[in-house]
Amino acid sequence: MIKKLIRSILGKNKKVSDSTPQPTALNAKEHGIDPKLISPNAVRVTDTLQQAGFKAFIVGGAVRDLLLSVKPKDFDVATNATPDQVKRLFRRAFIIGKRFQIVHVMFGQELIEVTTFRGTVSEGALKDEHGRVLRDNTFGAQHEDAVRRDFTINAMYYDPASQTVLDYHGGIADMRAKTLRIIGVPEARYREDPVRMLRAARFAAKLKFTIAPATAAPIKVMAPLINNVPAARIFDEMLKLLMSGQALACLQQLRKEGLHHGLLPLLDVVLEQPMGEKFVTLALSNTDARIVQGKPVSPGFLFASLLWHQVLEKWRAYQAAGEYPIPALHLAADDVLNAQTEKLALQRKIASDMRDIWAMQPRFERRSGKSPYKLLEHLRLRAGYDFLLLRCASGEVDAAIGQWWTSFIEADGAGREALIAQKPKEEGDGVAKKRKRRPSRSRAKAPAAPSASET
Repeated sequence: MIKKLIRSILGKNKKVSDSTPQPTALNAKEHGIDPKLISPNAVRVTDTLQQAGFKAFIVGGAVRDLLLSVKPKDFDVATNATPDQVKRLFRRAFIIGKRFQIVHVMFGQELIEVTTFRGTVSEGALKDEHGRVLRDNTFGAQHEDAVRRDFTINAMYYDPASQTVLDYHGGIADMRAKTLRIIGVPEARYREDPVRMLRAARFAAKLKFTIAPATAAPIKVMAPLINNVPAARIFDEMLKLLMSGQALACLQQLRKEGLHHGLLPLLDVVLEQPMGEKFVTLALSNTDARIVQGKPVSPGFLFASLLWHQVLEKWRAYQAAGEYPIPALHLAADDVLNAQTEKLALQRKIASDMRDIWAMQPRFERRSGKSPYKLLEHLRLRAGYDFLLLRCASGEVDAAIGQWWTSFIEADGAGREALIAQKPKEEGDGVAKKRKRRPSRSRAKAPAAPSASET
């Protein structure tokens, strides 16, 4: 009775016609996936669904990574069970999404995303004036779900129980040829969801694949459609791109495909300036290295690095207009963050971390009295210090400042006192004299701007 109900809901009560696409099936020996790389919780989800009479497969990027012998960061499962049916099978399961409903199944800190097989986009699906699909909860058969996926290398299904891979669109062949190919007509697929253009750039750079000519051709012309995508989705995609372990290559790919305009305003200008290019390159290279080593990366630090030279430019402009250094820095940060919020929907926590990192930079110039000790107590000291070292490495500030702070952080009490007693010539008497000449106002106590070496 339950199976009949499922078939009626999903349209499975009709006989499959001979024209229904049949996938290429690969056994364990042919695909070579190592079961040890698979999350036990993902296997638990597929087993539970299959035991309840449903189809269930690991899908998408997880299968792609498994075929490349890479342990996936997360796992997605596709099934012919509806979201409500999935939710009833798991204790900690939550239905989310408006555009297309999915189920998040939680196992401690691990999240397994479960989606129902999607059908072809219906004529009545809600779209915007540019053709982007806004809401479509049409369920369908597995071969229809394969058509709805973006690229051939992401349209393969793996069954942990039988260790079989189902390939509907030649994904295995494209992987072996290191080719990224979109499924269907590229123009139509990009119009349905412009974020696919960003994904194309990310996958090509991360996997070192070549984008198929037909897949790449419409991107430069259709790139402006990204402006119609909600800022939150753009932020999620940009974060994936920057945390891919190939961030610099991804940004270069974005520029190559003409997709960078509007995502990180003025980034092109920064990358065309020797000091700015060196700074951004160092920041992204360090981020990539940390990700490869399995170390944590702060999104706030990453975005603070990318946008620093925009802040620096505005900071100088406010000071040139007569503003004191510290208020000028805060005004510059406000301008840059407000401009980016419209494009990337930076989360409040990330924006707060960025402000802290930027605001600490002039404080590193003050290496006398109690100022260094107070800075040691800052919650974001490590991030601010790492940011300072990037500025030193790029030639923006004197390397001696970074060396002094490295010694100060590592020293014991006596060693720190000795370092403070050195009283660096460039900041001692000069700063004190400037303070005496300033009027007695609260903001007159602001420390001097970073040294002239930053210019």
